[in-house]
Amino acid sequence: MSLGKRRNGREYALKILYSLYDQERPLEDILADFWQNFRFSDDVLGEPEEMEDSTVSLEVKEFAEHIVKGVYEHLEDIDAVLRDTSKNWSLDRMARLDLSLMRLACFEIMYVPSVPDRVVINEAVEIAKRYGTKDTSSFLNGVLDKVAHQVTARRTDE
Repeated sequence: MSLGKRRNGREYALKILYSLYDQERPLEDILADFWQNFRFSDDVLGEPEEMEDSTVSLEVKEFAEHIVKGVYEHLEDIDAVLRDTSKNWSLDRMARLDLSLMRLACFEIMYVPSVPDRVVINEAVEIAKRYGTKDTSSFLNGVLDKVAHQVTARRTDE
């Protein structure tokens, strides 16, 4: 899968994860609603597309759902690692977008070893530049670098 398709998948995953807050419905229902109700052009994810026939490629959709389901399944472990690496910030104090993006990246760092940590961190930083505040990318970079080191150390110990 090309980097562009992975980036698109990560951006869709971010939007879905962001929308999961305060939802008590089954994940499958949330995913179905997202894909049914939100249509975006292939190259501009931030702007809703008015045309009914605009679709997301199956490859991008599957990648986005893989990330969302992975975060959802491993949320407790992901949040525990984030708590350990962001000592001065409780998860409740973090901006919703920042936390969603960190969870997404942590899932990949922790559970998708085929993608290099540097690639995951760089992707998160680039997405943060697009959607976050001016401080989001540097904050994410610092926390995710610590996460990557912690995960690497655990793998080495095993």
